[in-house]
Amino acid sequence: MRLPVSLIALLAVSIPAFAATPLETVAQFHAALAAGQSDQASALLSPGIQIYESGYVERSREQYTGHHLKSDIEFAKATKNKVLKQSERTEGKLAVVMQETETTGTFKGKPVHLFGTETALLEQQDNNWVIVHIHWSSRKAK
Repeated sequence: MRLPVSLIALLAVSIPAFAATPLETVAQFHAALAAGQSDQASALLSPGIQIYESGYVERSREQYTGHHLKSDIEFAKATKNKVLKQSERTEGKLAVVMQETETTGTFKGKPVHLFGTETALLEQQDNNWVIVHIHWSSRKAK
């Protein structure tokens, strides 16, 4: 039996929060944001995560979920994010995932066309990968 793509996508963000690889964990985090699943996205973050973006720092999962997560979900739901290039490097219980992305769409009535970079540091905890640091940066497309 073949399942429609939309049902497969829904199932993908409805499964338990932890993925087998760091790259899958980062992809699942972004899928949860785009699906508006804040609990799913939050479960993939370490309680002590630090998120750097545009010179600002959020110093814990609690701070991020209480402050910035809602707006990240709104933005991810309104736009399309395409991964242009990505790499993963794992050394023991630490891994880094680096991505270059292109984001398009309309947000709050304004067109969006951005190129972005993301560096995510992950740690393996109890056979699950969790994100302990994210650094986001973007620029407008010319």
